[in-house]
Amino acid sequence: MNDVYSLKEIILIAAAAENDVLGKDNKLIWHISNDLKRFKRLTMGHSVIMGRKTFESMPKALPNRTNIILTRNREYHAKNALIAHTTEEALSFTKEDPTPFIIGGGEIYSLFLPIADVIELTRIHKNFDGDAFFPEIKNSEWKLISDEKHQHDGELSFSYSYLTFKKINSKI
Repeated sequence: MNDVYSLKEIILIAAAAENDVLGKDNKLIWHISNDLKRFKRLTMGHSVIMGRKTFESMPKALPNRTNIILTRNREYHAKNALIAHTTEEALSFTKEDPTPFIIGGGEIYSLFLPIADVIELTRIHKNFDGDAFFPEIKNSEWKLISDEKHQHDGELSFSYSYLTFKKINSKI
């Protein structure tokens, strides 16, 4: 196993619809205040690894986190972010952070899924039309260890759940 990630607990964090849609046209489809607060609470003080499109969809680098952008573009530069061109290079930037977070998009989740240990997934209980998708979570590889349900309210027309999966044969 590669030393870059052998001692880390790599966490994928995402919000995806029932049909695994993450977004459309480089934008989130839904706005769930409590989910955004949870994302901030979980990732604060950690390294966050994302693709170029995800980074460009945000107004700026996420504060109080080490922002790492994974891109094939060798000429790419971004303010307040480190640029990596491989998963190993991205993880090498996480330095002393034992729990880096992978925050998207779809291609980046697929790259890190085989080496991830935990998935923090907000499952939106509705199907949406989109062009970015979360990879399949196989029951043979992942065990659901927490399921916190939230019903729709005045703010939302759909319910959602916070799901935590742990890799069955996790290194941690």
